[in-house]
Amino acid sequence: MAISPQFLDEIRNRLSLSDMIGRRIKVTRAGREFKACCPFHHEKTPSFTINDDKQFYHCFGCGAHGDVLKFVMEHDNLPFREAVEMLASEAGLQMPKEDPRAIEKAEKAKTLYDVMDGVAQWLQGQLAQPANHYVMEYLTGRGLSPETLAHFRVGYAPNNGGALVAYLKEQKVTLADMQALGLVKVSQKTGEPYAFFRDRVMFPVTDKRGRVIAFGGRILPDHLREPDRGDFKPPKYLNSPDTPLFDKGRVLYGEDKARKAARDGRPILVTEGYMDVIACHQAGFDGAVAPMGTALTEGQIESLWKMIPASLKEPILCFDGDRAGKQAAGRAAERIVPMLIPGHSARFSFLPDGEDPDSMIAGGGKQSFQNLLDRALPLVDYIWGQHIEGKALKTPEERAAIVSALKEKIAQIPDPEVQRHYKALIDEKVSKAFFGHYERRGNQSRNARARGNGAPRSGVAVRPKMPFFNDLYDKILLAALINHPSLFDDIEEHAAKLRFATSEITALKEFVVQTLCGDPDISRDELCEKLSVAGYEKEKGDILNEKLYVHAAFAAPVSDSHDADLGTIKTKWLEIWDAMQAKNAQKQQAQHWKTQV
Repeated sequence: MAISPQFLDEIRNRLSLSDMIGRRIKVTRAGREFKACCPFHHEKTPSFTINDDKQFYHCFGCGAHGDVLKFVMEHDNLPFREAVEMLASEAGLQMPKEDPRAIEKAEKAKTLYDVMDGVAQWLQGQLAQPANHYVMEYLTGRGLSPETLAHFRVGYAPNNGGALVAYLKEQKVTLADMQALGLVKVSQKTGEPYAFFRDRVMFPVTDKRGRVIAFGGRILPDHLREPDRGDFKPPKYLNSPDTPLFDKGRVLYGEDKARKAARDGRPILVTEGYMDVIACHQAGFDGAVAPMGTALTEGQIESLWKMIPASLKEPILCFDGDRAGKQAAGRAAERIVPMLIPGHSARFSFLPDGEDPDSMIAGGGKQSFQNLLDRALPLVDYIWGQHIEGKALKTPEERAAIVSALKEKIAQIPDPEVQRHYKALIDEKVSKAFFGHYERRGNQSRNARARGNGAPRSGVAVRPKMPFFNDLYDKILLAALINHPSLFDDIEEHAAKLRFATSEITALKEFVVQTLCGDPDISRDELCEKLSVAGYEKEKGDILNEKLYVHAAFAAPVSDSHDADLGTIKTKWLEIWDAMQAKNAQKQQAQHWKTQV
């Protein structure tokens, strides 16, 4: 039965917002309002205001805003109806009477939750059995601590298909409920029920309130499980079917734990599977979640955005670096683009080939995975890279096809303001990639400021005046800059003036300068990766090659950046630059005298 707006208004009128919030966090009076440190994001200076007269709260830090009902729902992690019931009790109001059938349905759901919780406990008990020690050894051998396994309530479903059925019968659970919850199936041969999950590591799936609503099961490695019968190969992962409690298209594994991490200001990241989520949480990435064995749905994307209290909601989507991972990323982008509104997007991160978060953290430690997340691509950059990857971009027809496809993609964005900014950024990328320059947007770059008052105004495409150039020397200097990005702070103004015989290499140079302006601490490997993603793989190969290093060994990369003698490299770089300028000056002077004759 729906709750009337009049009843909700009566609750708001009877309760003091500052009192209800003050029971949960420390608040202090500030004139006619109250202030507090926001409970929805981490802050040291109070930016959370409470106004009893207007019956709303607002955080100027993260944008959280609402009334007493929304606060209780968000802070106490309660669904709408339970929050209303709790507040009605506080206000001394009786809840409106419900249809008896609705009450019966709610009671039935409560019973089903109890059944699922009991099954989760039983599965945990099976994992702890001495006879199943090899399963626990397998899990701890993968780096998961007993505390982490207990935190996620990981269990084991024995190969005996009748064991779970016997337990459920002892608990007086009907066969109809067992089937409705996806726990058992009935044999077509014997008519006897048997467990849906057998000989699998079990992961309870919980809702936003932490209640068990489904299970996921992973098969054991070949050397730990019984041989397959005949040609049958069981799936690696098996999930509960949709049930009265579980809609796999709306649920994210680990969401109840990730919501708290998001409120504390930690990033939300989406991984592929249960083991990845658990490994991430154990390593401190406790904003990790995973979809239920399917591509991200619109409902799951909305859940990700709702989890993040900050005004910019950008979960990081972490994909495998193989072909399947790239296809999954493409499907995710297709879902997200038509949903874009201001402040809502996603970033894309790709793992090295053959790695997943679990193996990457185990092999390279927490920092290696953090570095990967720090390099996550904004959605607009991913879309650009997706359209130009593997393209030569040489002919007008190919360029026109790419521009047309990008326009179609941008047209899917429903919000006109977001669409306008996407168009502007894509136009800038097209200009840079196809015509060898980029437009300076907003304030002047650091290079422009360094040139003083005579610098061109912002928004004008800049092509430095240098009528004579030696393409080989320019390539040497650009190669040295790519291989040793730390040089940039000292040679920034010179680097912007490098000239090349082709627009493609010029575009690559402009991309390098732009990237280093925005991230002067980037490493060589990170810079090369960005060049590849941006579609400069061929041009990068033309610059970074052994034939060029024969002419200038100082420009070559070193195995360890700490071994590079940057002082010597800088000196040689500037020597070549000065020689080029002197030669150009001589040519310009000679040309001047010819015109006078």
